[in-house]
Amino acid sequence: MQMQKALVVIPAHNEEETIYEVVTRALQHADVSITDDGSRDRTPEILREIAAEVEAGKHKHRLHIITHEIATHIPRGLQDGLRYGVSQDYDWFVTMDAGLSHDPDALPEFFKADPKYGVVIGSRNKPENVPFYRRIVSWCAARVVNYALAKSYLNLWGPGLNDCTSGFRRYSRAGAELIAQHTLVSRAFDFHMEALALCYRSGLEVTEMPIHYVFSNSSFNSKVLRQGMRFGLHLIATKG
Repeated sequence: MQMQKALVVIPAHNEEETIYEVVTRALQHADVSITDDGSRDRTPEILREIAAEVEAGKHKHRLHIITHEIATHIPRGLQDGLRYGVSQDYDWFVTMDAGLSHDPDALPEFFKADPKYGVVIGSRNKPENVPFYRRIVSWCAARVVNYALAKSYLNLWGPGLNDCTSGFRRYSRAGAELIAQHTLVSRAFDFHMEALALCYRSGLEVTEMPIHYVFSNSSFNSKVLRQGMRFGLHLIATKG
């Protein structure tokens, strides 16, 4: 597929060790919108350095920085980036992590994916260093989301998606508009479940493509797990 206007959307909170590499590598492939979500380390300073490099012509694409004075977590960080992209008339949006769990050099594969799909999920079928409990959580989340997306209460498998919580995704403009305009219920990693359900239930086609995923430090904890469980029940309650 010949990509039109594409934007990479990245939320970041205290990512001083990886932010320069992630953003500069992503800038090799597309414009980038990064949301500094209340960082208290050197992340803001490093982003200013990259912005200066962009102004000096060191990088191929443009950088937009959104600053949150206090941390809002993944949902607002991604939603604000998508809102910016929609306002600037981008056609395609790829969301990714700021901690090098997602490989910026995989971006062209998302750009080449069939344009008929409103959502292309980077399915983590090549994981590295992922703790067993995280694999179990992801597997359970996929089962819940698939069931919630099935129209019938008797259909246990739904669309049969393997990875419903991966944040490395491509959204079409229609998908980005849906998410940008929606009043989100999710508060953390459950955003990826909510965004997927919103797009799928609106009639957008969804597919998956394999990605290499490297587990890094994560803010996932028991509170986030409880939020995800509550949101899974919310999805089931609103199915049909």
